[in-house]
Amino acid sequence: MMADTLEYSDITSEVRGVLTPGRLKLTDQHIIFKNSKTGKVEQIAADDIELINSQKFVGTWGLRIFTKNGGLYRFSGFRDSENEKLGKFLKKAYKQDMVEKEMCVKGWNWGTARFLGSALSFDKDSKTIFEIPLQHVSQCMTGKNEVTLEFHQSDDAPVGLLEMRFHIPAVESAEEDPVESFQNNVMSKASVISASGDAIAIFREIHCLTPRGRYDIKIFSTFFQLHGKTFDYKIPMDSVLRLFLLPHKDNRQMFLVLSLDPPIKQGQTRYHFLVLLFGPEEETSIELPFSEEELKEKYEGKIEKELSGPLYEVMGKVMKVLIGRKITGPGNFIGHSGTAAIGCSFKAAAGYLYPLERGFIYIHKPPVHIRFEEIASVNFARSGGSTRSFDFEITLKNGTVHIFSSIEKEEYAKLFDYIQQKKLRVSNIGKDKGGYNDVDFGDSDNENEPDAYLARVKAEAREKESDDEEGSEEESTDEDFKPNEAESDVAEEYDSNVQSDSEDSDA
Repeated sequence: MMADTLEYSDITSEVRGVLTPGRLKLTDQHIIFKNSKTGKVEQIAADDIELINSQKFVGTWGLRIFTKNGGLYRFSGFRDSENEKLGKFLKKAYKQDMVEKEMCVKGWNWGTARFLGSALSFDKDSKTIFEIPLQHVSQCMTGKNEVTLEFHQSDDAPVGLLEMRFHIPAVESAEEDPVESFQNNVMSKASVISASGDAIAIFREIHCLTPRGRYDIKIFSTFFQLHGKTFDYKIPMDSVLRLFLLPHKDNRQMFLVLSLDPPIKQGQTRYHFLVLLFGPEEETSIELPFSEEELKEKYEGKIEKELSGPLYEVMGKVMKVLIGRKITGPGNFIGHSGTAAIGCSFKAAAGYLYPLERGFIYIHKPPVHIRFEEIASVNFARSGGSTRSFDFEITLKNGTVHIFSSIEKEEYAKLFDYIQQKKLRVSNIGKDKGGYNDVDFGDSDNENEPDAYLARVKAEAREKESDDEEGSEEESTDEDFKPNEAESDVAEEYDSNVQSDSEDSDA
């Protein structure tokens, strides 16, 4: 009996000219690809599949999937032995025959350009020489008998295609200019950002920590614009991977963080995160340019026509609904300071580390987001020769080590309990050591020796916590971070069990 799902852990997907590694899962309802680097999930519904081909790649073979809305997806890295099994599954689950896509390898540079959905196919004698997903096109310009395509660049590509020129001979009998017709076909599907109509919402003079400055943020239907005194950025909505709303350690200011892929560029600098800072007194009220019927039809009633309240809350809600991403909050972790933020240093700058439900995020210079699935182990170590602080080291599966230093020793017990609760591997715990009372808090060379320093740190931390608890009845404590009660149960959306963004459940 054939399995209801097929899973492949070492498949690559073409993303802007780069073969990006990830996991591919095929069910009778969806084809799901999860990017190993970013955690981003691409989902193709079974009902949307128009055509599936097998296609030869260098040293391997893969799938070419064409959707009814014109989308083109390519996945490679399958073994030859999987061909028959995969073909039978596609036939049963999607009613699709896996026909091989023949390519022209003669090396000719002339042929026929065909526009198929959101792809441009350059063919000779019914065989394809190459094809281009038009969403990779950033600009299309024309000259006499000539069309030039410019492409979005990927920072991960060692070599990138910048532009391509097509010579199109004039045809006297043609009713329409072939050059203009070619350009129109490209522009109708290209990822060219141009403002059409008025902005849906405008937020003035927003304090941005990265890239630094104050920007007017204009939100359109497919992108949003950051307009500053010196720089101007236009960011497609689908470039936003995640949204984070995090309280400052002072429990007054708020950070709104947007994770971007691809990043925005300022000269040679790449910004993978936008970090916005909001003060406690900043409030706003806006009215969206939609009727009640349009709001129900476009956004399923998730947002009201009139919004008012703290600026971070209004802007966060607009971003969440228009971008279609959940907002991730700080989770249940509360540190010694009574907030979700742990003060520390990363590289040469001071900032805050936030333990989340499924990862960590550090802000703000530079911002770093680490998912649990990327982590190989964590380590607690002394901060130099200091007895008042410690370092928290995170080792990733790719070998990268992030060191968050100068953390107050009072945070140790809370952070260790969090690590144990999340079942993360602590590299300086011996196999026969079960709790944090036995953690060797020093150099790896002395793992089996008693550590008087560690014992003193833990004792002082417990004593400090006890003192805080005794005095807590006399003091008013801030409530847990809940900018919106109905949405306080936040989660990140990169679980392989993908669901619709219309539900605020774990995806």
